[in-house]
Amino acid sequence: MSSTQVPKKRVAFVLIDGLADVSLPRLGYKTPLQAAKLPNLDAIASAGVNGLMDPVEVGLACGSDTAHLSLLGYDPRVYYRGRGAFESMGAGLAMSPGDIAFKSNFATLDEKTGIVTSRRADRHFEEEGPLLCAALDGMKLPSFPQYEVRVRYATEHRCGVVVKGPNLSGNISGTDPLKDNRLLLKAEALDDSHEARNTAAVVNELSKEITKILVSHPVNAKRAAEGKNIANVVLLRGCGIRIEVTPFINRHGLRPCMVAPTKIIAGLGLSLGIDILDAPGATGDYRTLLTSKASAIAKALSAPLQSCPRVFVPGEDELKAGRSDGYDFGFLHIKAIDDAGHDKASILKVKALEAVDKALGQLARLLWEAESTGKFQFFLCVTGDHSTPVEYGDHSFESVPFTICRLKDFVGAIGESTISKTSLDPFPIPSVKSGEDLLDDLETEERRDKCCQAYSGDSVYELNEVAAAKGCLGRFPGGEMMGIVKKFLNLDAGTA
Repeated sequence: MSSTQVPKKRVAFVLIDGLADVSLPRLGYKTPLQAAKLPNLDAIASAGVNGLMDPVEVGLACGSDTAHLSLLGYDPRVYYRGRGAFESMGAGLAMSPGDIAFKSNFATLDEKTGIVTSRRADRHFEEEGPLLCAALDGMKLPSFPQYEVRVRYATEHRCGVVVKGPNLSGNISGTDPLKDNRLLLKAEALDDSHEARNTAAVVNELSKEITKILVSHPVNAKRAAEGKNIANVVLLRGCGIRIEVTPFINRHGLRPCMVAPTKIIAGLGLSLGIDILDAPGATGDYRTLLTSKASAIAKALSAPLQSCPRVFVPGEDELKAGRSDGYDFGFLHIKAIDDAGHDKASILKVKALEAVDKALGQLARLLWEAESTGKFQFFLCVTGDHSTPVEYGDHSFESVPFTICRLKDFVGAIGESTISKTSLDPFPIPSVKSGEDLLDDLETEERRDKCCQAYSGDSVYELNEVAAAKGCLGRFPGGEMMGIVKKFLNLDAGTA
């Protein structure tokens, strides 16, 4: 029997939220992926196999929550129970069977007309949001004293809201009108059950009592004096219950971890039994430290060679130790690209993609240093959860590119000297100057300095929506993705 240690196979899975786009006239009819300079992403595509993926199904403009469920092997048609539970658990609220939760926004309400004038009171709410949440947490409902209300700040203008008590149902509508300058809605039962009707009544009183507390809060008095939008209502949407599913490790045989400062994604991961890693400076918005995210995933996948990051526990203020022997599947979620699409910021989307590419170079260097010990064999996988075209400012139905390769083939494609010279210094996502024209930053000729030839795998040598269509994986639904990942991990070296 050979005494040679078999390297542990581990995969770094990078999910770029809102990755795909459509061609833009201002980019010479290229997509942001085609226009950006992405040497590391191109090298991953060149070194592996590629395809186009419909996250849930062809032609569906899906949400991030349903898309993530699908990609991780859980059919959203079967398991989805609303996004409220994901947001609230990700924000740190523990949930038990029978509880309901909402994905919620601090917003601005014209109390005289009942019109929501702004669904987002302020995108930069990091200091004031926690203060308002603290005032709402544990609030009482006069007509329903048997119910407990828990509120926790999430990110930006968002918070998680959980209601605990008897006879609750997730089958109700929300209060969010979904557009500015529309009437605040009343929750309504979506079936004829006593539980749904009771829950709608509870939620409508909750909405009114929240506004009473917020209107008189000193934070809003200060905002009004400064001429800012006041946050005098919380829009409640996506009512949901905690899903009960087979844990990810049991379904796929891989020990999973995740870096996801975006609370709805973190909560989804927790629902599937995925450990959420602490990554200081990772914020889930444009100010996020991508280097911190890359480092956390690299350490988790390299343990016990590296010390594993600590992990988040809902309902507890203290972090707990991560797995001492590390994880097999490291999920790195990156939100800023999706934000740029929603903000219709084409320049920013290009620059943010280039920042993500730089962080992937850092991740690859850290993993290569660990693989060089002979203890590990790493794989890199990159895709998106949906398209968020800057022309539309919202999710759309376009397919997303998918690529997976062995780390050693990536190193071969980009060059070991390039990997060793990659700086590990943290860096910000570049800002965009007011009035900046894309043509001031993007050259009209081909931006990418690379050979037009694949290193290994199929014939694809760049990562974008058009090139991926030529990949050997063809076009496939997101529900098949984990099967493809596991199959690729088990390929013999001579067959990939």
